[in-house]
Amino acid sequence: MADDRKLPGGAGKRWARRLLGVAAVAATGLVLVVVGSNVRLRMVSSGHRFSPEAAPAVPVVIVPGAKVGPDGAPMAYLRGRLDVAIEFLAAGKAREILVSGDAAGTSGDEIASMTKYLVDHGVDPALVRSDGEGLSTRATCERAKRLFGIDRAIIVSQYRHVPRAVALCRAEGIDADGVTAYCDCRRTTLIRNNIREWLAAPKAVVALIGR
Repeated sequence: MADDRKLPGGAGKRWARRLLGVAAVAATGLVLVVVGSNVRLRMVSSGHRFSPEAAPAVPVVIVPGAKVGPDGAPMAYLRGRLDVAIEFLAAGKAREILVSGDAAGTSGDEIASMTKYLVDHGVDPALVRSDGEGLSTRATCERAKRLFGIDRAIIVSQYRHVPRAVALCRAEGIDADGVTAYCDCRRTTLIRNNIREWLAAPKAVVALIGR
């Protein structure tokens, strides 16, 4: 058989094969890290994830912010979280709501949007506390503990986000449980946000290790 080294372009072919091998190893490693991180977050939050009906009573419901529409109203993801918080207050399973998000977000003021939605749906404004600098899930949890003195809470979000939210809040010293929010969402929205959550897991695990 002819030696590649004696053939024109043989060296280039060998380098191409090596690069493909390295890329394959890197991709496999990345997949393992992402999957392992998601498994880790589910383990940490195990026993602390509930449906709205099965969730325990708590002093505070934390609602993380999400994108708002062009008209300033909460979009489907955020509405689902807020609707659960409203039900908790109405059922006497919580005494107040903390809305935490970006008051100067690219899509609009998440705090103003959430607060208006809650008030428009019958929630007493005096029962709504707000944090306009909850710019990430980790920041929301850290600030809920440090600035608002919250020790026990439910954090409401969609299914894929709940394990990460619970793990990060518990790492900050909050006795937190998570509740899966409703989501009357388009399929593309679900896919996009699920991918985002999967990829966010490694960063969250690193934060947990650093505690």
